[in-house]
Formats: sequence, structure tokens, C-alpha cells
Amino acid sequence: MKTSTLATTTIASLLLGASAFSALAGPIEDRIAAGETIRIGFANEIPFAYPGEDGSPKGFVNAEVMGVLAKMGYSKIEAVETEWGGLIPGLTAGQFDIITGGMNILKARCENIAFSEPMARIGDGFIVLPGNPKGIQTYTNVKDNGATLATGAGYSNIEAAKAAGVTEAQIMIVPGPTEILAAVTAGRADAGTGTYPTMKQLADSSGGAVEIADPSAMPEDSFNWAGVGFRKEDQDFLDRFNAAQKDYLGSAEMMAAVAEYGYSEAMLPGDKTTEWVCANR
Repeated sequence: MKTSTLATTTIASLLLGASAFSALAGPIEDRIAAGETIRIGFANEIPFAYPGEDGSPKGFVNAEVMGVLAKMGYSKIEAVETEWGGLIPGLTAGQFDIITGGMNILKARCENIAFSEPMARIGDGFIVLPGNPKGIQTYTNVKDNGATLATGAGYSNIEAAKAAGVTEAQIMIVPGPTEILAAVTAGRADAGTGTYPTMKQLADSSGGAVEIADPSAMPEDSFNWAGVGFRKEDQDFLDRFNAAQKDYLGSAEMMAAVAEYGYSEAMLPGDKTTEWVCANR
């Protein structure tokens, strides 16, 4: 696990006095009151969230979250990189305070952590060998063609594939995007899957070794909403985060901050609430 401190300016409280913090429950508030950093946790998932060469947080979710935190008055942020499968355990164990990895809001995850209101609407994607020899555009194609599908540990794609009838024997679980790409290029998997932005980035950077399948073939109910993860005991802080995000999300300032990572207006979450997504995904 790698950590790096992004800002050293001490902001114990802005608008709120130290006595106000003591009245608010939650470990993140305790850290702020003590002058400590807000720790954001993410895996190396381009373009959602990943470490820069200096360890600083890059990616559109990190950019959005740091923009919201700045609006709230916080700039003392620490980046914590870990494996995708370690994000929820790391959050609940107190290794960091916020998950900024671009995590889909799912019913099973809502049982363990609290999510912000959605910050993006995202579809799944597939990488395949040039020419798409197995004709894989959807999970149903994987099932019908007896194909092997590579995806990441802890990814929502595992359950999405199973829901479409793909068997466990057809699913190859690997640590993350680099290994998904390697499995497909080596012929150990017929396709790799993850979120569309991540899969497109893999295809674009592969030098033609793989291509992205047509995203328009995916059914509407395959789309998910991504949120920012918090411990449930940090609900007070999350309420204030949601209020600040409501004003920031989709603003010209935010869109300028996330543009370099490929986030566009088409990815804005619309009017679905976290309550609805937790109940329906």
C-alpha cells in the first residue's frame, strides 16, 4: 500500500469550530478535529482513479472528490493506493476514510458501506482480440459461445455475468486491468470485462492488440451508477459531502477538472438517487 501527502496546509476546521466537531459523530470528523489528513483510498483503475508518478491522485473520481472537498474547505488530503478487492475492507478497517475508486453502487455493497449520491452513470465494456473472433458484445454472448471471460477481483462484472447465465467455470478472476489485458492478449481469455471507460483505455493503449466491443449492444439494465464510499458511522460528514457535491457536480468548474480523463456530460448520473440504486442494483 502506498501513501503520499498531497497538501500540508493545516485546515482543522473552516466554518465549523473545534467544539462543533466534537459534537459530530464519526472517525473522519475526529481526524479533522485532530488536524490529521482525510485519506482517500483507490486502486489503479485508469481513468477513474490512479496514482500519478509522484503518488498524487489522478483520475476523474479523484478530481471530482477533491473538488467537492475543496468546496467544503478541506485541502489536507492523503492518497492511499491499494488493490481493488481491498477497498471496502480497508475502509471499514480504518486504513483510509473515503473510497474514490469509482465504485459502482450495489445492493450488497450498500449493506457494508455508505455511498454518496451518484457521481456518474457507467456501462460495462469488453475488450476482445482484433475482429472479435468469438462475437462477444454482451454477457449473453459469453454464455452462448462458451467463452472464457476475464475480470477483476471484486468487480461488479462477476455478478453481472452470472446473472446472464455465465458459469463460474467461464469466469477468470484476476487482480485488475493489467492482468485482464494480459489474459486476453495471451489467449487465456476470449474477452475481458470491466467498466467501459477502463476497458476503452486498455484498448486505446494496447497498440492494436485488443479492441473495444460495441457498447451500444449492451442492454439498458446493464448500466450502473458510481458513488463515493464512506464508513456508515461517518454519515454526518457524508451528508455535508452530498450537499457540496450537489452544487459542484456538472458545474463548469468540475467538467474542466475531469475533462482530461474522458468524463463527459454523457456520464452525468441523472436523477437516480443512491437509495434507488441500492434497492435496484
